[in-house]
Amino acid sequence: MIAWLLPPLGLLAGLMLGAVTLTPAEALSLLADPVQPLGQLLWQWRLPRVLAAGCVGALLALGGAVFQGVFRNPLAEPYLLGSAGGAAVGATVALLVALPLPQWLALPLLAFCGAWGATWLVLALARLADGTSIAALLLAGVAVAALLGAVRSFLMLALSDETVSLQAVLAWALGGVQTPSWRELAVLAALTAAALGLCLALARGLDLLGLGEAVAESFGLPVRRFVALAVLAGAFVVAVSVVWGGLVGFVGLMAPHLARWTSGPLHRGLLPRAAAIGAGLAMLCDGAARALLPPAEIPLGLVTAAIGAPFFLLVLAREARRG
Repeated sequence: MIAWLLPPLGLLAGLMLGAVTLTPAEALSLLADPVQPLGQLLWQWRLPRVLAAGCVGALLALGGAVFQGVFRNPLAEPYLLGSAGGAAVGATVALLVALPLPQWLALPLLAFCGAWGATWLVLALARLADGTSIAALLLAGVAVAALLGAVRSFLMLALSDETVSLQAVLAWALGGVQTPSWRELAVLAALTAAALGLCLALARGLDLLGLGEAVAESFGLPVRRFVALAVLAGAFVVAVSVVWGGLVGFVGLMAPHLARWTSGPLHRGLLPRAAAIGAGLAMLCDGAARALLPPAEIPLGLVTAAIGAPFFLLVLAREARRG
């Protein structure tokens, strides 16, 4: 129930919060009267941005749920696994390097390649060290994320010029949703719906994989091929979220856990609930990012990190107690 309440609460909070903060009654009244200047502002700027933040949060939650299921690791999430960092490096190249591809194609394509490659690199390093234990996966993810962060910073310093605003690229790298046009929002919403369908198609395999590779194979699941497909799907989901929202950490960790605590571990029910919680969290955090220091905005990634880091430590402590 809480999962389904968060998106409308996040939408209302996102409409209310900003450089000009509104009461709930004012926000709803302005939505009903788009002729007023503030009503036009709400329809043309604040509402599409809030909805875009919701889509980005839902994508991050889906990516986190898929990675936690395929790696059977409760701390796996796009930001900590380095997949978001890989997508960011790919997107930075697309933004700063003159490529023989239009940017609308190069940006998602390179972001996807970066997310996919980084995820496999982390998995390979973890297996070299100690299988897929929590410690091995986290250490490999932290190392790869740090390396990718350094590569991204170098590219930004080396390749930016007067034709590219370094501040704009930096703000995107810190996480932030830009206001899309209604046509762009429709594309993002369609991609989010496709991502949900894709992840739901993996639900049964993720449930079987949670029982162990031997048991999953005994039920007819081709484990190696399924893991490859699931990582590919997770990389696609993360790449779409990074292209539209930059580096936003910890939503992919918090949302699946909150959904699991309320609906249980089966992915058919977990995935849509995680997407709803992720959407609500992202809309709330994006509203806070606009309202805490008006008229300036705090990067969305900083707000989610302030909430997500203590949550990460809580989950880490729970797993440590379990041994």
